[in-house]
Amino acid sequence: MLALLAGTADAQALPAPLTATPGDPANGEAIVTTRERGLCILCHAGPFEGVDFMGDLAPDLTGVGARLTVPELRQQIVDSRVANPATIMPPYHSTDGLTRVGAAWEGTTILTAQEVEDVVAYLATLTEEPE
Repeated sequence: MLALLAGTADAQALPAPLTATPGDPANGEAIVTTRERGLCILCHAGPFEGVDFMGDLAPDLTGVGARLTVPELRQQIVDSRVANPATIMPPYHSTDGLTRVGAAWEGTTILTAQEVEDVVAYLATLTEEPE
């Protein structure tokens, strides 16, 4: 979900929140840790109690809130292709440049703007680095 590549902060960050309502970390946790909504744990592991069978295709999210700023987290969730054009992570709040999208989903995003802010708020709380 989170490409950790070097680059300019401006190119890899979305400083402005997508909504006027602050993100809700509890709702963000539910999105990140369920297979029905965010699908984050399909590829990512992390400090998620009670979650079995986490992925290992993408970076571990443990400590991600200490490694990335809130604007960087937001950009990664909205469209991680900005930081890494070869990423396998889907853009969660962008439809730009997508091909082979099912007719029922054309023009729609995976997460709403508020859900993006919720996920960002939750990921920002993950500040403890792995032991």
